[in-house]
Amino acid sequence: MASRRRAALLLASVIAGSALVVGAAATWLARRTAPAASEATLEALGTYGVVPSFTLTERSGRRVSRDDLRGLVWVVDFIYTECTETCPTQSLQLARLQREFQDAADLRLVSITVDPEHDTPEVLARYAVRYGAGDRWWFLTGDKRDIYCLAQQGFHLGVVDPAAPAPPSCGQALGFGPARAWASHGSKGLVMHSARAVVVDGAARIRAYHLATDAESMARLRTNLRRLLAAPSRREGRTQ
Repeated sequence: MASRRRAALLLASVIAGSALVVGAAATWLARRTAPAASEATLEALGTYGVVPSFTLTERSGRRVSRDDLRGLVWVVDFIYTECTETCPTQSLQLARLQREFQDAADLRLVSITVDPEHDTPEVLARYAVRYGAGDRWWFLTGDKRDIYCLAQQGFHLGVVDPAAPAPPSCGQALGFGPARAWASHGSKGLVMHSARAVVVDGAARIRAYHLATDAESMARLRTNLRRLLAAPSRREGRTQ
């Protein structure tokens, strides 16, 4: 009887400890991703910063950088292949964009994994097939710290892996965070990340944020894409 009681207490302690870890991660992410502007403002074409230089590996094994996207309009999201919450919806939305803008040679879709330790180029290639991704839809992986810092500092989006020994340090706190945090459970645990799709122009300027899990927000994203793709001065980063 006593052994059963001890086992029950141990189980309760483990559950409570897990809840504290997840709760602390959620609090940390919420603080670092508090919206700095209204949804309507974030979805309007503006300038919300410039994406810093980066180099990551595409599912084909090719190394790609920000320079490879110069002069192009791109839509970026952060996912991982074992995600069972928002990522399937995010990828379905990008698949829809691929179909609707199949004739837009100046558009690229870019999905960056937040679980690079699992999501090798080969794993991402299989995931891409699942959504019918073509050559203009890139799936990128690389060093975990580089990716997390790119998400947090470059795109101002929240991402945290509570299972990691320590969150990657990017050297500074976020000053602008238009992100909504989601808890996505994979086979290895929990990764919290934003479900936003980010619109970037040919000068690597962030132009708008849209919630990929919201149909109306994605409809507005398509409107923004048409405007950018139809305006060479905007696509190339020149002012009108």
